[in-house]
Amino acid sequence: MTQSTSSVFYDRISAELADIDAQGLTKPERVIASRQGPVISVNGREVLNFCANNYLGLAGDERVTQAGIKAMETWGAGTASVRFICGTLEIHKELERAIADYLGFEDTILFAAAFDANGGIFEPLFGAEDAIVSDSLNHASIIDGVRLCKAKRYRFATSDMADLEAQLKQARADGAREIIIATDGAFSMDGYIARLKEIRALADQYGALIMVDDCHATGFLGDKGRGSYAHNGVEVDFVTGTFGKALGGAMGGFICAKANVVALLKQRARPYLFSNALAPAICGSSLEAIRIASGEEGDALRAQLFANAARFRSAMTAAGFTLQPGEHPIIPVMLGDAKLAQDMAARMLELGVYVIGFSFPVVPRGQARIRTQMSAAHTFEQIDAAVAAFTTAGKELGVI
Repeated sequence: MTQSTSSVFYDRISAELADIDAQGLTKPERVIASRQGPVISVNGREVLNFCANNYLGLAGDERVTQAGIKAMETWGAGTASVRFICGTLEIHKELERAIADYLGFEDTILFAAAFDANGGIFEPLFGAEDAIVSDSLNHASIIDGVRLCKAKRYRFATSDMADLEAQLKQARADGAREIIIATDGAFSMDGYIARLKEIRALADQYGALIMVDDCHATGFLGDKGRGSYAHNGVEVDFVTGTFGKALGGAMGGFICAKANVVALLKQRARPYLFSNALAPAICGSSLEAIRIASGEEGDALRAQLFANAARFRSAMTAAGFTLQPGEHPIIPVMLGDAKLAQDMAARMLELGVYVIGFSFPVVPRGQARIRTQMSAAHTFEQIDAAVAAFTTAGKELGVI
């Protein structure tokens, strides 16, 4: 690359960044100087945190932390390679068994990230003779996973069962060997919970499989927090999920399925074959989080989480804000304009509440928002303080 060519490239990058900023779409990084929790340290001061996927409040839990430390002391920092080369640690097998038993599946395969789990599930299992029918609001990782697969692609509008049936009919008419319906169990930008009872009925009618991404459901939706399918009282074929949200807040993903499916994925899933094994510390923390979530303490945390969500939703509605409807502890405060969302987030931080403005391309243009996330670790007093700050900022910025 010549100097002039190099200059043109970097000038273009700078211009693109300037354009993003001019549209109010810049997503600033705010440095946290404390452990994750309902109160965090930002810019040298403590603020209320309403922006983490820390649903059960376990990300900063001392038991979860110490379990990770103990695992690292036992197993070291990691395997220094992928599992089929450098070996599988006993703690990997323990975590696979624990999450499979918790969620009610035969077996589990672990990944370095949930993005990798969704990126690795489709291509090994489905070919050009097959069809993937995907929800239009699915997470980017599902979209990218579908792109890596040679199967025919169909999309249906979110929660539109008539459209889903039309796409299933079309896939069958096009001669699909296998059809898989892929959906988020709970949609991260809106808090919508998938209509899995109706999806299950249509899948049975048209002979389709169901894959559910339960990253925003595992640990707190359904009986014992088993997820969106448990919440809806149905069975599904594949569940992908994460240890990076309710189950400890670290990172790492998984696919739960029948044992023969997991066996094939361990032979063919590229993100598994070509990524280092999950770090022992993450395995240890996740095991402790599963232990807590699956027991009576988990029941109490889930009850507190949904009580917090109901209190926040009720108070914000009474204050005059427009919220996405639902029951999920993700509660988007709809603002529309990207710059307004950024200004609101900045003002909220000044008022002592940490939230983030979401705008394109994370959400569609014209649907900018503050996505708030409740945690079982929040107190009612903290919920009320956040609502008061929102009300102040909302009045100052002309939102309410």
